[in-house]
Amino acid sequence: MNSTLDAVMERPVTSPYSAKRMAKPVNFYCRARPDVKSVRLVGDFNDWDLTSLPMQRQPDGCWFVQIPLTHGHHQYVFLVDGEPELDPDAAGIASGLAPFAKASVIAVS
Repeated sequence: MNSTLDAVMERPVTSPYSAKRMAKPVNFYCRARPDVKSVRLVGDFNDWDLTSLPMQRQPDGCWFVQIPLTHGHHQYVFLVDGEPELDPDAAGIASGLAPFAKASVIAVS
């Protein structure tokens, strides 16, 4: 074989451009009470940082944020005025794995 073909054959199966590594924009919506002052999104994708990812109140009263997520399952909660709340529209609920007792789960593909 020639050296160029050898190099191609020795390449690892996963590349930095794998679909599993590509991030795609994901929309999160939280329907909270009208008197709520702030909502934040925290999850395994931001190391459960309680201060990052503030959500913006929309004209209809719903809270919104869009973030890029990679392929796979991700756990998250909404912090509504500092109190964790699960997402009723989540794909599932995980217990005992997050810093909170329960977390919502989203599947990204």
